[in-house]
Amino acid sequence: MNIHSRALLVHLFTATGAIFAMLAMLAAADERWDMMFLWLVVAFFVDGIDGPLARKYDVKTNAPEFDGVLLDLIIDYLTYVFIPAFALFHSGLMDGWSGWVMIIIVTFASAMYFCDTRMKTKDNSFWGFPGCWNMLVLVLFALSPPWWVSLVLVTVLAITMFAPLKFVHPVRTERWRMVTLPMALGWTFFAGWAAWVDFHPQSWAHWGLIITSVYLMFAGVAQQYLYDREA
Repeated sequence: MNIHSRALLVHLFTATGAIFAMLAMLAAADERWDMMFLWLVVAFFVDGIDGPLARKYDVKTNAPEFDGVLLDLIIDYLTYVFIPAFALFHSGLMDGWSGWVMIIIVTFASAMYFCDTRMKTKDNSFWGFPGCWNMLVLVLFALSPPWWVSLVLVTVLAITMFAPLKFVHPVRTERWRMVTLPMALGWTFFAGWAAWVDFHPQSWAHWGLIITSVYLMFAGVAQQYLYDREA
């Protein structure tokens, strides 16, 4: 198999995320939240490994007829933003006026963030919260907080999308990667576990989600405070 075929296969692998997004949406429409999140976790896993494959086979050079960055952004908007926001509204965790406010904030702010040319920093971290609403919504499903807590979290994170704060990329941010990558893999495992047991309130997966989520949320800010300020 020549290099062009291998690079093309990477694009095709990335595109499977659209299939998983549709399966997640169909599950959400039927209010099968456990299956919806399982499909989103699969899509999250694909998104985590297609980037390294794309760089390994240099898809921009060897399969330039398809724009891998654009393909990735389209699928990310579906799996990270659109479907989780629908689930949070349709599940009743945030309904009424708070649900409508959430829908507007999440979809609008994320659309602007995803087309922001300044979203990446020099160390390949994200500049601002990277719109990972799938992660937040899964944690909200697991913990079932009051609606106002969810509204506060959504509003604060939407603001931080455009704030001068760093958020680590689990794969591409080299600093602390030996910790960050296992944390991201751990989050994926605990997310799948929580969905598998249909978000049972006594599941140990919830503690795993909280610990890994807190690290992934604040690791970039900690690096920014400890290292960037000195530089």
